[in-house]
Amino acid sequence: MIDYFIFVPIGYLIGSIPFGYVVVRFVLRKDVRQIGSGKTGMTNVIRAAGTKVGILVLLLDMAKSVVAIALPIAFVDTPGADVGAGLAALIGHIWPLYIGFKGGSGVAPGWGGLFMLWWLPGLIGTAIGIPLVYLTRHVSVGSLVGATSGALSIIVFAALGYVPTEYMWYGIIGAPLIVLRHRGNISRLLRGEERKISGRTEQQTTKQ
Repeated sequence: MIDYFIFVPIGYLIGSIPFGYVVVRFVLRKDVRQIGSGKTGMTNVIRAAGTKVGILVLLLDMAKSVVAIALPIAFVDTPGADVGAGLAALIGHIWPLYIGFKGGSGVAPGWGGLFMLWWLPGLIGTAIGIPLVYLTRHVSVGSLVGATSGALSIIVFAALGYVPTEYMWYGIIGAPLIVLRHRGNISRLLRGEERKISGRTEQQTTKQ
């Protein structure tokens, strides 16, 4: 039990690092939470600062859960602590301690965590999610379907014994959290009002 008390709080603190906020503040001297959706994840960073900056933030946000999960894997033999640390990083990203609990949607750390727990569910989510982004031009569609597919995969693989049974909780808890954070996107998709990704910043779009 002590493993959980150590690595879950560490995971949350790592997940709370607001890379989207920090990078956009450094590049543009602006608060990304005052732009677009107000979230700190890749999609809103692209709106604020462009595709290259958005991809950088994506990789940094993925790395948060990778590091959070790597720590218990390295120091203890407790699969539940691996999952707890990964979910804590996801929660920290969504509700970050350092910037008033207003963060991202959880896709990037959730994605990184899947790869860290086992590469195959991460690959399945990637292989389904990324093509959907290109086909629909809606990041939210690819994110939702990719996250759900990856979550279902790790649940199935855990049930079949390919990974520790505890790993299924990453999918059982993580996917609903991500879907919940996308409830606004889902509503806009149903109304046909969801914005498509273009790679242009808000400033570039306004000038057209």
